[in-house]
Amino acid sequence: MSVRNQRPGATYRSSAYTSLLPWQVRERRFRSVGLGRRGLEPADVYDFLDRVAGDMAAVYAALAASRRETAVIKDALRRWQSEQARARADRGNQA
Repeated sequence: MSVRNQRPGATYRSSAYTSLLPWQVRERRFRSVGLGRRGLEPADVYDFLDRVAGDMAAVYAALAASRRETAVIKDALRRWQSEQARARADRGNQA
């Protein structure tokens, strides 16, 4: 599956797909190109880079969602704390 042709942030993967693990990235080896040429097989490199980029995009999307959720929770906590402080102040003024 090529990630290059997908919309950013979109994930079109089967449930059988497993994300890359750090050790897989570190230990990845590419085939050498044919005789008379130097370097690595470009198709192998691009396929691997597509996969790494897809996994990174998924991680960054999850991180962004987590940050949004954290902001919502923090706002709710601040509102609750303010309400509690007002309620305590009201009880103190009534006594």
